Formats: sequence, structure tokens, C-alpha cells
Amino acid sequence: MPNDGAGESPGGMQPHLVESLGNGRRNLVLAACLIATFMAAVESTIVATIIPTIVSDLGGFNVFTWVFTIYLLTQAVTIPVYGRVADLYGRKPVFFAGTLVFLGGTILCGMAWNMPSLIVFRALQGCGAGAIQPIAATILGDIYTPTERGRIQGLVSSVFGVSAVAGPSLGAFLVAHMSWRVVFWVNVPIGVAAILMIALFLREDVQRRQHRIDWAGSLLLLLAFGSLMLALVQSGSLSSVALSALTATGLIALIALYLHERSTPEPMLPLELWRIRVIVVGSLGNFSAGAMMMGVAAFLPTYVQGAMGRRAIDGGLVLGAMSVSWALASFVAGRIMARTSYRVVAILGGLSLSIGCAMLLMLSPADGPLWASAGSFVIGIGMGFCSTVFIVSIQAAVPWGQRGAATSSSMFMRFVGQSVGASGCGAVLNATMLHLDPSAVSAVERLLNHSERLAMAPTDLAHLTEVMAASLHNAYLLATAFALLTLSIAFQLPTRLSPTRQ
Repeated sequence: MPNDGAGESPGGMQPHLVESLGNGRRNLVLAACLIATFMAAVESTIVATIIPTIVSDLGGFNVFTWVFTIYLLTQAVTIPVYGRVADLYGRKPVFFAGTLVFLGGTILCGMAWNMPSLIVFRALQGCGAGAIQPIAATILGDIYTPTERGRIQGLVSSVFGVSAVAGPSLGAFLVAHMSWRVVFWVNVPIGVAAILMIALFLREDVQRRQHRIDWAGSLLLLLAFGSLMLALVQSGSLSSVALSALTATGLIALIALYLHERSTPEPMLPLELWRIRVIVVGSLGNFSAGAMMMGVAAFLPTYVQGAMGRRAIDGGLVLGAMSVSWALASFVAGRIMARTSYRVVAILGGLSLSIGCAMLLMLSPADGPLWASAGSFVIGIGMGFCSTVFIVSIQAAVPWGQRGAATSSSMFMRFVGQSVGASGCGAVLNATMLHLDPSAVSAVERLLNHSERLAMAPTDLAHLTEVMAASLHNAYLLATAFALLTLSIAFQLPTRLSPTRQ
């Protein structure tokens, strides 16, 4: 492949990019990237809060899960495409295009007239969201040195923590005082501000030359991972024929993609990146850590409400502990890796994930939310360490002309991991329930309704609580396996590599 990074500094940045921006302009670009990241991150948490109101207004309860699924699918499969195009034509035009598509989908979501139309508009929104977070992260990798990136990634992680806490509260407030449609439209001024700030303050020095966009590779990539992720996310609701067809289509497209990318001069998914040890380790680490995180986050509130009998706000506070420690640990990780190595920080993160999952395995319904919050807090420390060190090490391993693809591939693997974690732990949960008591699957919903729970007979309540606790315990066994896998992957990073020793 031609060297898109020709003329770059040894640290992998464009010539004089940091110096030409200056600290003032860099801070403004940083602010733009942070608010853009917040815009995309808060979209999931804020919509989760208002979905009951949407269903009561538009109907379509039998398909409302697609409001989340289609957004995840389209966002994930477009991330590598945006990353590669950003390496060819620069970050700014790709960021603008993705954000405009996202905002267009956002406006249309607020105008949806029924559930199918909302699902279509959410797909459009996801196609734009695939550019926002990875390109924002790539821009920050361009304008900051490897030593500075740890601190900056700490700020990015804190944005995710803020969105996890602020999203549900903001959504509930807007629904109570305005309309669920306003919840979508609130992102429009944020996105416009991010576009204007990037346009005004980010300077790019992209070498203009003739490029050939790998359209065939893009289509094969979308077909392969779209089919496989759809089969994964919807495995519980698809027929065996449909599931087999989707899986076969994805695997055939994946093989065709590999053969095509080996022969094309400017591939959409540069295979030589996967010969770099740091990128392989970081991407696999993001996959396993993402799977663990979703396996915990998706079901911990259910344990607090169903097995412990607490209210929904208690489940939110338990997850909030993870968000707080995640943001704090990200700042600490940047300082530690500058003084030690990427490997040390990754191992500390993997250990924290494993210890936190072990604490959740020891949960019992009688423990209350305090112990669950402690386990969530320790897991947040591990996620702060792992997410920061993996992205910083990957961005430092490649020049400017490959940083977009490298960053996007890592984020793509995190999305795939989250899908695997959510569906895998959900499958374990359902299988355990069917094994212990098939009738509990339909009756267990009463545990999550506070008024119905109070009306249950004590014997029925005790039995269902025991079934749910045992089922969630097995789901956390799988999450613990992902945590241990992350720890073992962390040991594969080079021993002495750090932001100051590339």
C-alpha cells in the first residue's frame, strides 16, 4: 500500500501540526471533539429512558427493540469505512459528513409517525454516528503527542461517564415537561456547534493525490459484519433457517473480503495493520473488555431490582459507580503509563476487571446495593485503565495516514465485543432460567414491577428471587471469563513500550 503517512514526524503526526495549532486552538478543537463524543454517547442512554413513552405514543411494542439494535448495527459496520476514508481525504470532511448524516437522522427521528419509520431513521442516525466517535478520537490523536494522549483520553472517558449519568435524567426531564420528540432534537445545536468549531479551528495538511476508494471492499465489509452482527444480536428471535442464512452470508462475505483486500492497492481494511502486535493486542483487548462491560452493565440493574427487590433508581446508582470510577481511572492511567509502560497499565486494568467480576459473583440478594456498587466501582477502574491504554498504544503505533483505520478498527472491535457480551450473557441467563424453572421466564417480569412484587405470595417471591439470582450468577460467570481473557491479553503487550518509548 502506498505510504499515506509520507512526510510525517517520527511520532506519527503531520509535520508541525501541534505547533501550527497552538495550545489555544488545540483546546478549542479538544472541546469540539468532546461535545461531539458526548452527543453520540448520550444518544443511547437518553433514548433508553424515553422508549416506554415512545411505545405508548407510536405503538409497535413487538419491534421496539430494533430502535436500539439497528442503531448499534449501522454504527458498528460503518466505523471501519469512515476510518479508512479519513486516512485518504482527511479528518475534517469525514467528520462533517458523518455528523450531518447523524443530525439528519436525529431530526427525522423526532418527526417519526410510527415505529417502523423511527427504526429507519435510527438506522440513518447510526450510519452517521459511526463517524463521530472514532474520527473525534483520531483528531485528538493527531493534535496531541503520545505523552499527552493518556491525559486527553481520560477526558474522553469522563464524557462517557457524564453521558451515562446525565442521559437518563435529561431524558426523564424532557419527557415530563415537553415531548419525547424534543429528546432527539436536543442534539441538533450540539452537533452544529461541533461542526463549526472543527471547521474554524482545526487545520489539516493533507497531501493531495489521486485516490481510489475501495467500494467493493466497503460493500463486502458491510455485508460480512452486518450479517454476522445481526445474527448475533437477534439470535434469540430468529428462526434456525434465518439464523443459518445470515451466518453463512456473513462468513462467505468475510472470506471474500479477505481475498479482495489482499489484492487491492488501497484496501478499505488495511490487513498490514493486523501484523502490528500492539494493534492486535489493543483491538482484542477492547473486544474482551467491551464484552465484559456489557455483560455486567446490561444485567446488574436487573439483579438490583429483581433479585434484591430495590427500585430502578438504585440500579441506576449502582451503574453510576462504574461511570465515576471509569472517568477517574482514565486520568490516573495516563500518568501511570507515562512513568511505567502500556503493559503495566493494561495488566492493572485486567486485574481490576477480574476482581470486580469476582465481587459480583459473590453477590446474594441479601447483600443490598452497596456491595454491588463496590463491584461496579472496581470494574469501572479496570475499564478506565484498559480503554485508555489500548487506544493510546494503538494510535502511537501508526503514522498519520493509518491512524484513522487503526483507531476505527479498535473501536469497531469494542462494539462487536459489546454485542457478544450482551447476547452471550443474555443467552446464559435465559438458558439457566429454563433449566431451573421454565415457568419462571414469564413470571419473572413481576419481580421487576414494584407493585406486583409486593402483591406476590412469600413462597412465590422467594422461589422467583432464587431463580433470578442463580441465573444472573451464571451470566456473571461468562463476564468473569471475558475479564480474565482481557487480563491474559494485557500480558501480550511489549514489556517496555510507553508514550515516552515508542
